[in-house]
Parts: sequence; C-alpha cells; structure tokens
Amino acid sequence: MKKIWTGVLSTALVAALLAGCGSNESSSGSANQGTDGTAGNGGAKSVTLKMLIAQPRLKEQYDKFVADFTAKEKKDKNIDVTVQLEMPTAENAAQILKTRLASNDAPDIFALHAINEIPSYYKAGYLEDLSNQPFVGKLLESVKPSVTTTDGKIVAVPLETLSWGYLYNKKIFTDLGLKPPMTLIEMKAVIEKLKANKITPFELSYKESWIPQLVLPLAAGALINTVDKDFVARMNKDEGSFTEMKAMFNIFDLINANGTDKALEVGGDDGAAAFANGKAAMWLQGPWYAETILKSNPNLDFGVAPLPINDDPKATLINLSASTSLAVSPTSKNKEVALDFINYVLDDQASNAFFQSLKFNPIATIHTYKSYPWVDDATAYVKEGKSYQDPAIPQAVKDEVGKGLQSYFAGQMTQDDVLKALDKAWKSFNKVNK
Repeated sequence: MKKIWTGVLSTALVAALLAGCGSNESSSGSANQGTDGTAGNGGAKSVTLKMLIAQPRLKEQYDKFVADFTAKEKKDKNIDVTVQLEMPTAENAAQILKTRLASNDAPDIFALHAINEIPSYYKAGYLEDLSNQPFVGKLLESVKPSVTTTDGKIVAVPLETLSWGYLYNKKIFTDLGLKPPMTLIEMKAVIEKLKANKITPFELSYKESWIPQLVLPLAAGALINTVDKDFVARMNKDEGSFTEMKAMFNIFDLINANGTDKALEVGGDDGAAAFANGKAAMWLQGPWYAETILKSNPNLDFGVAPLPINDDPKATLINLSASTSLAVSPTSKNKEVALDFINYVLDDQASNAFFQSLKFNPIATIHTYKSYPWVDDATAYVKEGKSYQDPAIPQAVKDEVGKGLQSYFAGQMTQDDVLKALDKAWKSFNKVNK
C-alpha cells in the first residue's frame, strides 16, 4: 500500500525527464515548441502537462511510460506534449501537494492515497469526476470501490492495490525450519531462533517517518476486526482514543529490541538493499518495495506474512488496501491531454508492461501477466479469511504517527505522549473536515 504511500523535494518543478540529470521532463516535441495550446513545429499543438507522483524509486519506469505516451499523443493527435514530473517521496508529498492546491497551482495530474485522501480531497473540490472515462470499464469490480466517492463518482485511476503485512526472507526461514508466526509468543520464538543462529531478526529503517507508522494500520486493522470494530467511527465523532490501540507498542517494541543498528539513519532504499542482501530476516515493510529489493538482489526469495500484534491468531491478518492512485485537477488547462494520460494508464497495449515493470498487482480486466510469488503468499491468507480492508485513518493522523514513533524510538516521547498526540491530530482533522 502498496505501498502503500516519501522524499525531499522543493516545490520547484523538476526538469528534463528524458534527458536525465536528476530531472524528470519529457517531450515529444522540438526546441521550437510554443506555450500551451500554441502551434509548434508543423502546426502541432504544444501542451505542457504537470504531474506530481510520489514514487521516485520508480523513476526509470515512469520515464519510459511517459515517453511512450508522448509519442502516442503526437502520432494520434499531433500534440507535442512536454511532461514536467515532480517525484517527491511520501515523506513530503502530501504537504507539497496541499500547498500547490491551496495556492491555485495544482498539477494537472497528481497521485494521492485512495483510502486515506480521496474523501477529504473530493470534499474540497480538488478531484475531477472521471466516472465516464474509458478506463473505468476495465477496472476489476473488487478495485472500483477504493476510488469511488460516497456519492458514486470515480475520481482516480488506481495504480497500487496491496496485500501486505511484513516481508521475510524465505531462504533464512526455510533453512532454520521456521514458519511465519501467528501470535506474539510465536514471533518471540522465531526471534530467539534467529538470534541463536547469529541472524538479526529485523531490518530497521526509520529515517523516513512513514515507515515506522506502518505499524499503526497493521495494529489498528487487527484490533478493529477483532475487538474494536467501531474505532474509526467513534474517532470521527471525537468519542474514541488511541489508548485503545496501545497494543501496537507490544510488537513495535519487540521489533525495535531485535533490529539492526542506526535505524534513524537508514531510509527505505538503504533498508531495501540491506534486506535484499540478508542483513536481517524480516522487515516491517510492504511489497511496494519489491522492485527496489530485487534491483539489489534479483535472486532473493522473499515472502509476505501478516504481523502478529498479540496472542490471538485471529488478529494476525493481511492488510488489503488501494494506495497510490492518479487524479486529475478540475482546474487543469490541459484537461484533454491529462485525461488521455489517465486512460493510457490502462491502455490495452501499454498497461500490462507498465504495471509489470512496477511490480504492481493486476487491477484491470486487461491485465493478464502472472502474479508475483509474494502476491501469491498474501493471497493464500486472504483466501483463508485472514485479511481486512485497510482502516480509513486520516493521512494527517498517519503523518503524526510516523513522527511520534520516530521520537518514541529516540527516547524523546513516551507511549502515552504518542497516543495523546494522535488523539489531538484526529480531533484537529475532524474540526477542519466537518
């Protein structure tokens, strides 16, 4: 969720996608292009399309896809398209996007988290109604609800659907005769077996705050589906408290006590490389990092398993979510081309290769590529009824979780401090979104 929804970038546009140089601008036109809507070479219309997609680790794949799109747009419609693509990581993307939207500088196309962000962005009027676009008819029925508003409008094309918990090194587990634990007691036994064989149990990578916050949706989802079913509804009414989620510290503390060093200096990419090379047996992370992991070690055999948060095996569940999705701004001056790109994401010819290169799950009827082994792992739990839909926790609260857990890990906040900060963040969200 995947993936799953991070990086540092100024609000200045990134340039030169095809030219590289750390930039992301692509064009099918020539140096003589006019401004938006004017004629370029040979009478072609010139358009600059601004995008914001918070997945910089997948820059290479987006570069190719954008280049293919601009070539198709030139061929089919004689439009010279220049794409200016900002690729912050999820750490700062939400704030960058909110600033752009509030200052009437909205990208034509932008990524947002389907579960966490569509409700508030739609209410604020930031999302174009895409219900009548051709891609809608290709979406799997199981995927459509994630990008559908309460009044029945589809407002984004999904990219990532996720089945996740944590990642584990299958070879290490097999060599030691271990199976993914289904209770906290079993997890402790796995940890002791790993340590006895001089293997570090967990990779810790908390430099980016969105990574430690992953423990919250896993713990909340487990508790909501077993003992606290109305938690989100009560929090939305200022009637609940995160003290009900205190059990998340049981597994978080266990992970932290048995992990790699210098966690606050290690980000997602470094964590992926370390995990890929066997530095630890498990990683609190989702399969959205599959492409990055396999870049470091193409032969790594890793799996996805649900994270136990207590000793009730019924609470050890896979999180099902739709995360990164692409929306169109209603204020776009290049809406025709923006909609062309949105539909190109599920193009009958191009989409299979694109999604496969991103290591994303199939989300449409046109997707015929074979699913990945880690997807099959998670699906096996889902088929057994061991899963839940990602809880609808506001993004502002998740941001606060990440910062709070970083401070908690550093010894600067207590458990109660973190929980109080989360209660405050949700109440602040409620005030703004009444």
